[in-house]
Amino acid sequence: MEKAKVYFSKEITPEKVTELYKMLGADLGGKTAVKLHSGEKGNQNYLKPLFWKPIIEEVNGTVVECNTAYDGERNSTEKHKRLIAEHEWDKYFTVDLMDAEGPDLELYIPNGKILKKNYVGKNIKNYDSMLVLSHFKGHPAGGYGGALKQLSIGCASSKGKSLIHSAGFTDDQSIVWDHMAQQDRFLESMADAAQSVVNLFGKKLAYINVMKNLSVDCDCCAVAEDPCMNDIGVLASLDPVAIDKACIDLIYAAKDDAGQKHFLERLESLNGAHTVEAAENLGFGTTDYELIEVL
Repeated sequence: MEKAKVYFSKEITPEKVTELYKMLGADLGGKTAVKLHSGEKGNQNYLKPLFWKPIIEEVNGTVVECNTAYDGERNSTEKHKRLIAEHEWDKYFTVDLMDAEGPDLELYIPNGKILKKNYVGKNIKNYDSMLVLSHFKGHPAGGYGGALKQLSIGCASSKGKSLIHSAGFTDDQSIVWDHMAQQDRFLESMADAAQSVVNLFGKKLAYINVMKNLSVDCDCCAVAEDPCMNDIGVLASLDPVAIDKACIDLIYAAKDDAGQKHFLERLESLNGAHTVEAAENLGFGTTDYELIEVL
């Protein structure tokens, strides 16, 4: 497999996001789903609608989300829609809560290491392509959150999220947290689930990761730590494995950042990079990339 191209800029602006996306020459087309994290109620770090507005308009996209499997303000359709309005996503964009109504769409993963099926919001089948917009940061379960998490847990329905977190033990969100998988099996389940979405869209996918507000906690945390590292930049790629690996490498390269040690403690204590390794082993991306800096 040839090296994946990952475009990178230290300038974090909506305009730079669009510029890097255009450099990909992405062949999206048709009806485009834009998967992003809309933010849990109380979270201060998620990237707001106005930041993403130019790129979403560039692809004429529909913002898509799915319900969660944990207690909070996004674990039911009614509450989630209310929070989407409170965060003003529907003020600027058409928003599709893909699992607002069942039944879920079942995606099969013949070569999955842990999971042989994944449940996603059924409305995903209404789209021809997907642009994955990720706020790269830490995560209290996966070590980090980026493109692979958006593809897997982000696109999964509540049932799908439960299946991933339990490594296939249960799809019942009422008992999943009593049956959490051993860590590496959970990370490998994320890679399996991510592959199912990549298989669904084929080449009609593109990825943007923004390394800003670098907290050790996810945007799914109502009470999240404030950012511990300085902002690093924007990355764009057609390869979800390469873009996440490049972000992790940039964290390791930030040796002069006083918050690096804290961030790495979160990443390494949960073996977060194993998700990237597992995804590469499944063959839908590579860690062999060329980082192309754009001024």
